This record gives sequence, C-alpha cells and structure tokens, in this order.
Amino acid sequence: MFRSRLLVVLALAGLAWCSPAATAAPAPVGVAPPVVALWGWPLTGAPPVARPFDPPPTPYAAGHRGVDLAGVAGQPVLAAGRGVVAFAGMVAGRPVVSVEHADGLRTTYEPVQSLVAAGQPVARGSPLGLLVGGHAGCPAEACLHWGLRRGETYLDPLLLLRPPRVRLLPWG
Repeated sequence: MFRSRLLVVLALAGLAWCSPAATAAPAPVGVAPPVVALWGWPLTGAPPVARPFDPPPTPYAAGHRGVDLAGVAGQPVLAAGRGVVAFAGMVAGRPVVSVEHADGLRTTYEPVQSLVAAGQPVARGSPLGLLVGGHAGCPAEACLHWGLRRGETYLDPLLLLRPPRVRLLPWG
C-alpha cells in the first residue's frame, strides 16, 4: 500500500518536472511562488460597492440579485473570469453582457455597451465593453450591476474575489 502511494507521488512529481512551469527558474527560498487568481474585479482596481447583494426570500420576490459597483461612464468593463460570452444585447431596454464559466457559473454585467459577441471566448480581465451611465439608484456617475448565478440560483459575486479556504486532510 505504502509502495503504491509512493509510486503515485513519484509519477506526479515526474509530470510536474516535465511541465513547462517546472522549467522556469525556481522561486527564491522562503518566497512563495505567485498565485494566479481565477477571478478579478470587473472594473479596474477595487471599486466601491454602492449597493450590496440582497437575495430575495423567494425566487420571485423583490431583492438585489447582484452588486452595484461605483464607476465612471465609459470605463472598460472586464470579464471577471475565463469563459465564453453567452449573451450580448438588450434586456428590458438595458445593454447586458453575460459570460458562461466553468462549473455552471454565469456572470452578468449591466449597463454595458458591448465590445464582444455571443460565442466569443474571453479571459479574466478581457474587455467586455464600456460602462454606460444611468443605472437606477446609483449614487455615482455610473454603476455596474454585476451578477452571478449557478443554474437558477443567484449568488453574491463578491464571493468570487475571496481566496478559497484550504484545508489539509489526512491521506487515506
């Protein structure tokens, strides 16, 4: 049993050794290698939250199914994560962009003058469009309504920006 586990560990170490990342210069002793974030802010920097996520008590009740981020009209709106543009167009008179991500997640961005088209792959930080002013209830010049869903369930998109909790579990 121990020998088979050791062989698996050695095989995985061999794969890591052969990977392109393994051929790069090692990090200095005592310095952690850089961590690549999967998610980022949809506006540059860390914009202030003008209105937080307020999920409705039932699927059809009133609530705020995303967060409003204060911004400036005309500033670039960025893809929060890697995915494929699922929709870019008008919804109820407002310009919206939606991006489909892995694990059934979908982010939405409004009001955004789109620079992308449905079916287009995007990387984290790729420009999706330009922020449009006039978002109702926004205390700033312009606000980006940023939403997140898994299936039909609305989630707080700010959860994407929190680092994952890592726990070590015993082997076997």
